[in-house]
Amino acid sequence: MDLETLRETPPWDWPRDAGTIIRKTLIDQRADESARTLAAELAGDLVVMNDPMADALLAIIGNADEPEQLRASAAIALGAVLELAYTQEFDDPEDVPITEPMFHRIQDELQKLYAHDGTPKEVRRRILEASVRAPAPWQQDAIRSAYSSGDREWMLTAVFSMGYVRGFDDQILEALKSGDPEIHYEAVKAAGNWELDAAWSHIAQLINDPHTSKPLLLVAIEAAGNIRPAEAGTILVDLCDSDDEDIAEAADEAMAMAQGALDWGEEDDDEDEDQWVN
Repeated sequence: MDLETLRETPPWDWPRDAGTIIRKTLIDQRADESARTLAAELAGDLVVMNDPMADALLAIIGNADEPEQLRASAAIALGAVLELAYTQEFDDPEDVPITEPMFHRIQDELQKLYAHDGTPKEVRRRILEASVRAPAPWQQDAIRSAYSSGDREWMLTAVFSMGYVRGFDDQILEALKSGDPEIHYEAVKAAGNWELDAAWSHIAQLINDPHTSKPLLLVAIEAAGNIRPAEAGTILVDLCDSDDEDIAEAADEAMAMAQGALDWGEEDDDEDEDQWVN
């Protein structure tokens, strides 16, 4: 099976040697840049991720002689495994496809490459976007600097990163007013991730506006369920009957998640009352 076929095939249907195929192309400097870039994108799937794959990606990111786009693709490919390792915390090492030493090595090398003056802008952007999937202290200053730079691409990276790193509520609310569609989209996602109540009116307005683009509407629907679970149903219920299956499904899922959050909160309240009585 070649890379193009792998791209068109769901990862759970990939053959057992998919990782070998991907890594072989990834490290072959004689292969076409487009093929190696595709290999880097495929390498980020957790199905084929392991220490040797992560090592190959790191080698490319850190090699100034490699094409810039390939280095950028290799950097972003590490995002998913960083997030998984960060959330799982290696409580059960078998749940994470890389070892804990490799996890820390990825974090350290990405930080060093980000700080290196010779690292191209696009590679630095993708390094930051990948690294924030496992938040670390250095990222606060990096995000703050990127957002205040005035550079549209760096601002986009910064707002994306704010969805993973705490401490930027004011900047997220400011970015909700952006006229840039991509920055606005990432701001809505970030507001939903951190359940920013101050963003509620904006989110509700997007959901009620028939001119809201579909991608923005979908992320606003999810945000609504996170921010105000008790009120989300009133503005989402009509969307459950939408002729667009994606919108209807998103509304159903958001309402289910909101109800789950409410039920969880009631259980916590009941437990607190029981402890008080006892």
